[in-house]
Amino acid sequence: MVVHSAAELVLAGLDPEQRSAVTAPAGPVCILAGAGTGKTRAVTSRIAHRALSGEISPRHVLAVTFTARAAAEMRARLTALGVAGVQARTFHAAALRQVRYFAPRLLAGRAMPELLDSKVRVVTLAAAKVGLRTDRAAARDLAGEIEWAKSSLVEPGEYVVAAAKALRETPHEPAKVAEVFTAYERLKRANGVIDFEDMLRAAVWGIEEHRDVAEQVRGQYRHFVVDEYQDVNPLQQRLLEAWLGGRDDLTVVGDASQTIYSFTGATSSYLVDFPRRYRHATVVRLVRDYRSTPQVVGLANAVIAQARGAEARLRLELHGQRPPGPEPELRIFTDEPAEAAAVAARCRTLVDGGTPAKQIAVLFRTNAQSEAYEKALTEAGVPYVVQGAERFFERVEVRQAMVALRAATRSIPGETPLPTAVVEALAAVGWAPDAAPAGGAARERWEALAALVQLAEEYAVTPEVVPIGEAAAVERPVTLADFNEELARRAAQQHVPTVDGVTLASLHSAKGLEWDAVFLVGLSEGTLPTTYARTPEQVEEERRLLYVGITRAREWLWLSYATARSPGGRARRPSRFLPQLDRSGGGERAGGAVPKRGVERRRTQVVSCRICGATLLAGPDRKLGRCPTCPSDIDEGLYERLRDWRARVAGAQKVPAYVVFTDATLTALAERRPGRPEELVAIAGIGPRKLGLYGEAVLALVDGAAVDDIAPEKTFEISSLNRLPSPPGEE
Repeated sequence: MVVHSAAELVLAGLDPEQRSAVTAPAGPVCILAGAGTGKTRAVTSRIAHRALSGEISPRHVLAVTFTARAAAEMRARLTALGVAGVQARTFHAAALRQVRYFAPRLLAGRAMPELLDSKVRVVTLAAAKVGLRTDRAAARDLAGEIEWAKSSLVEPGEYVVAAAKALRETPHEPAKVAEVFTAYERLKRANGVIDFEDMLRAAVWGIEEHRDVAEQVRGQYRHFVVDEYQDVNPLQQRLLEAWLGGRDDLTVVGDASQTIYSFTGATSSYLVDFPRRYRHATVVRLVRDYRSTPQVVGLANAVIAQARGAEARLRLELHGQRPPGPEPELRIFTDEPAEAAAVAARCRTLVDGGTPAKQIAVLFRTNAQSEAYEKALTEAGVPYVVQGAERFFERVEVRQAMVALRAATRSIPGETPLPTAVVEALAAVGWAPDAAPAGGAARERWEALAALVQLAEEYAVTPEVVPIGEAAAVERPVTLADFNEELARRAAQQHVPTVDGVTLASLHSAKGLEWDAVFLVGLSEGTLPTTYARTPEQVEEERRLLYVGITRAREWLWLSYATARSPGGRARRPSRFLPQLDRSGGGERAGGAVPKRGVERRRTQVVSCRICGATLLAGPDRKLGRCPTCPSDIDEGLYERLRDWRARVAGAQKVPAYVVFTDATLTALAERRPGRPEELVAIAGIGPRKLGLYGEAVLALVDGAAVDDIAPEKTFEISSLNRLPSPPGEE
């Protein structure tokens, strides 16, 4: 009875779609989860519900993720739900654990070969053996190509054909890459080392070729969960199938619209084909977005709605669940330095207004775009951190700090509050809790150590997680020794604390993260999509990159591009993925003509439906302020009065009625019922001229006046005016 009530508690607070995912029967389950829809909550709740109801044993579950951080979050959530013992690991961590365990049996008593942490050194030697001189960057490119081939189950002798078939942009002539690939494999064998792909292959080989290993692995793991299933590559899929051994208790979670790693060998085909592979599969769609405002969600929907290709078949239309927020902004600049300066200035304004710097991100297509923003933020006095540049716990200053913290356990009294103890310990490496010093490198070092202090403050107040049904332990102060153990654990998992600075990151490295305010910059043709995207499939992946970037924003979103890379440079066009904004609203058309050089172009507001929050692209929809499918709240009486009034004015001017106002404008007036001049001009197509000509009469009609009550001079006084054409943006 207690067990079942605990299982019921897991369902509390879930939305209907999440509940369907959690309570789906055993067997193949495919959860199509859009950005911000609570996929981690759904999948951990599914594991917990099945475990607490007695359907499965936690120790028989293997949950596979793509990052150590995601695995750690999954374990923490399961513990909080009262379920311990679930193995949540990355593909590589799970395979490494199994290969190490079975190595004596598989290798006739020999130890497992040493695992390469990087291919670059061996690839450099391999290239030299085939007469190819490479620098470090070229070696990294070759290593990436070899990694793609091995992840795609391509052997050296098959590389040339496979690369041509996949339309790979190879770093050297394909035959030469194949030679390097062959030499690389020989060097590894000669030196008795293996790489990460070898390790996955060894795990597959151990299960497929050794019945006793297969029985032991499959006896241990009977229920499988795979997160980010759209990012699985053929080698990982082969390992998953080896684990399953023909069974089908498999839950996969993914979003085809976030498939952005195909260059590494990842493919969404396994997610797309899941319902065909498992005809009796349960498919659940999570579409309620709890992360972003309806305005951000509407723009994301508008961008991905134009997608084509296989992934588009599983496209999800998200529904924002948060209160309305500000409209996304589209800004156009004459050159990249002007764009970067404007971004830095807005970051400064946001920080001064109370937005934490760590809740702001500047996202770009390539890491090479980072430099301009690093410089601009430095000049604006805004702290920043470059995402993915170097792992936090590998930084020299952090390693030194961890040594100092361990040494301080012998000199700082155990009852000292943890944050105070950490500050005292860091004094040994020259850190003081004052303002960050000037200079990029010095400030970055100070911020890194400040992040340790912040982590200590958070860790000191973290409540102890108590499984459901168990009594809480007696609280004791968190000590410096406890904190050192926590840091060691996080270092092993690369669980990186957030430095309090604006995040600079590529769109690829931003996947899985979110911020209150997001700047998407450099959105021009040739950058997004990149010039290297030549096939329809590659172009669609670039579109998905923009979609991923948009869905990182919780509330505030800025999109911008520069019409030239440098002052006076060659003109560039905006990205084809940007919404095609109608001209009637007085803004620039994002996909239209390139603006002239010299000044920043006028800011364009992305207009959202006032009812559902979706982004409005068509002119009539923007004028009405709602989607054509959303319910109309038109005042029929007002609409008829406006029609009668328009007929009188048109007759007096001897012009067609639409010259005064179109039917769409009359509908917008009758729906939105403006009460002030500023509300009147907010309706697309009504500018200062028409406000001056008709504003007083229209506002009187909205206020309830009859057409006959409108003073004749207010209705007909314009008849004597010269009939000048309306300015651009007006009807």
